[in-house]
Amino acid sequence: MPTFYAPDLAGSAYTLPEDESKHAVRVLRLGPGDTVELVDGRGGLYQAEVADANPKRCQLRIVRHETVAPRPYFTHVAVAPTKNLDRMEWFVEKAVEMGVERITFLRCSRSERRELKLDRLEKIAVSALKQSGQAWLPQLDELTDFAHFIPTVAADTAFIAHLEEGERTALAQVAAQGAGCCVLIGPEGDFTPQEIEAARQRGIRPVTLGASRLRTETAALAAVHTVHVVREL
Repeated sequence: MPTFYAPDLAGSAYTLPEDESKHAVRVLRLGPGDTVELVDGRGGLYQAEVADANPKRCQLRIVRHETVAPRPYFTHVAVAPTKNLDRMEWFVEKAVEMGVERITFLRCSRSERRELKLDRLEKIAVSALKQSGQAWLPQLDELTDFAHFIPTVAADTAFIAHLEEGERTALAQVAAQGAGCCVLIGPEGDFTPQEIEAARQRGIRPVTLGASRLRTETAALAAVHTVHVVREL
């Protein structure tokens, strides 16, 4: 069944935007009476029928609605975007498919990417939402300075993954604590010792994701997966 994103859905009818209308009518060949699925990204899943197969304003009639409850735990990944944006796009796609509630993009001392536009990443997140059957679209935050970000997280459920020497706990051993979990992932050159110390002083605990040296986007996805495995056992 074709799925369309309808963030502004309200009431018993919905009109697809022009680009989606063209896709539904010209590409998918949908006609009156055909069934589609709508998702609003806020937990709402809707079954609808095509009422008017207009390629510019395809009108749908809502026939069924269900609300999907959010997960009983909250997964938040704060990651420094890679220089190659394709790798961040891959991470966003896969993280949404797995299920993540929030992604914050960090600007760190060693970050090679100093600017970031969310438009493309938001479209990828919506596409992954539809493809994977998820009902909740994650929050994507603008690029934020590391120093400005760390005071905003709850230290008791925040963790910083890094490669520096020193005591670090496996994320899998601590991710089950509390109702939420925020994992910080550094840039390709890792967090600086000063950033790690600043996080430690805030009460953010150092963790490891395993013995392998992971790429930034791989580490971020591993963090999402680890939290899910631990919380869903």
